[in-house]
Amino acid sequence: MPDNIVVGGVSVDTRHWIGGERVASDDTFADVSPIDGSVLGEMARGGPAEAVAAVAAAKAAFPAWAATSRAERARILHAIADGVEKRIEELSIVETTDNGALLRSHRRGVIPRVAHNFRFFADWLLKLEHEDFETRGHRNHVSWDPAGPSVLITPWNAPLMLATWKVAPALAAGNTVVLKPAEWSPLTASLLADIAAEAGLPAGVLNVVQGYGSEIGDALTSHPDVRRISFTGSVPTAKRIAESAAGNLTPLSLELGGKSPLLVFADADLDLAVDLAVEQYDNAGQVCLAATRFLVEESVAEEFTRRFVEKAATLTQGDPRDETTDIGPNIHPRQLEKIDAFVQRALAAGARAVIGGHRKDTQYYAPTLLTDVAQDSEIVQEEVFGPVLTLQTFSTEEEAVRLANDTRFGLAATLATGDAERAERVTEQLVAGTVWVNCFFVRDLQAPFGGSRHSGVGREGGTWSFDFYCDVKNTVTAPNGWKNHG
Repeated sequence: MPDNIVVGGVSVDTRHWIGGERVASDDTFADVSPIDGSVLGEMARGGPAEAVAAVAAAKAAFPAWAATSRAERARILHAIADGVEKRIEELSIVETTDNGALLRSHRRGVIPRVAHNFRFFADWLLKLEHEDFETRGHRNHVSWDPAGPSVLITPWNAPLMLATWKVAPALAAGNTVVLKPAEWSPLTASLLADIAAEAGLPAGVLNVVQGYGSEIGDALTSHPDVRRISFTGSVPTAKRIAESAAGNLTPLSLELGGKSPLLVFADADLDLAVDLAVEQYDNAGQVCLAATRFLVEESVAEEFTRRFVEKAATLTQGDPRDETTDIGPNIHPRQLEKIDAFVQRALAAGARAVIGGHRKDTQYYAPTLLTDVAQDSEIVQEEVFGPVLTLQTFSTEEEAVRLANDTRFGLAATLATGDAERAERVTEQLVAGTVWVNCFFVRDLQAPFGGSRHSGVGREGGTWSFDFYCDVKNTVTAPNGWKNHG
C-alpha cells in the first residue's frame, strides 16, 4: 500500500497518526469518491491494536499538555488555524472529492469555519472564568481541570468542520485526543494531523486512527484510560457507545441527528418561508439539523407548495466541483439505497411525490417532496438523511406544536411567522435544542448546541464545551485561616 495518495493535486497520507508518527496497518479499506464512484486510495484499516496504541500515546502526552499554560495552548491553536487558512484551497478540494459536498461551500464557508473553530476556542480559553462568590464568609472559586484522553468520533457529512468542532475545545481544555473519522470521508483528518504537527502541537496530543467502527470502536470507547467521549452519528451507534463506556463511567456527549420541523404560519412571509424550505436540500439533504418536515397552515399550503415547486425547479444537481451546482451526490451507494428504500416504502403506503421520488443514477437522488403522509408513518418519524422532505398541514397553533413535537427526536426546529408574540409562544413549547425564527442555520460557537430526546445527550459550545471536556472544580476557602509567617 502506498503511504500517500494524490487527490486533486494534493498529497494525503493514508496511514494513521499516532504519537507523532505515521503508522501503517496490515489491512486497508478503499476510500471511494461519491462524485463518480472512483477509488481514491487504500487507507490504513485500524483495529484494537491501533486503538490501544493511540490511547497510550494520548495518555503519555496528557500530563505535559495539561500542565501547558492557557496562553501557550491558545497560541498553538491559533497556529493550527493559520495552517488551515494557508491550505483552504487544498482542504476544500480534498473534502469535496471525498464527501461530495459543494466545492464553493467548502471554499467560502466550511473550511474557513474550521479555522474559526480553533481561534474561537483558543480565545474563549483565555477568558474562561466564573466570578468568585461567598458562602458565609467562605470564598468559592470555580476552575476547569483537564479531564484526560478524549475519544472523538465524527461523521461524514461535514468531516473536517465537525471534527474540529470537537478537537478544538478538547485541546483548548488541556485534553489529549484520539480522533476517529468516518470511514467514508477520512482524508482531511489525515491532513489535519499534518497541519497540527507543523503548528507545533506536541506528539501524542492529537492522534488520528482510521477504520470501521465495528472493528476499532469498542477498543476506543471501552478503554479505561479514556476520560471523555464525544460522538456525532446515529442513535443505534450511540447506544452501543454508551454501553461500551458504561463500564468505566466515561462521560459522553452525543449529537444524534433529528427529524426537525419547519412550521409555516399563514402570517409568514411566504417567499422567505419557501427560501428556508428549499435550503433544506443543502448538502443533498445530509444535514442533521435539516427541517425535513414541513408543517404548513392549511390556508396557505397550496400557495406555499406551488412556490416551493417553482423554486426547487431552479436548483442544479450535478458535479459538486462545478460552481453552478446546488446539490451534489449522496455520500455512498449504500446511503442512496437507504434513501430510496424510505421513499419507495412511503409511496407504497400512499404518499404522493410532488417532486422527485426516485434516484437519478447510482450517485444522485432527485430532490423529493412527499405529501399525503400520516403522522405515525415511517417517513415522518425516521431520519432519512437525504434530499427527502414531507409536507403536512395544520389548522391551529396547538395542532402545529403537537405535530412538531410528535417524534422521538428534538434537535432543532424552524419557525416562519410574522407575529412576534406567536413566535415567542410557539418556541417556548417546541422540544428542540435550537429553534430558528424566520432564519435557518445561524450558529454562534458561544451558544449551546445539542439535542433533546433521541437527538442527543449534553450540550457543547462556548463554556458548555469546557464544562464537558474538563473536570469542573469548586474550591472553598475559609476566612482568616492562614498562619502568620511574617
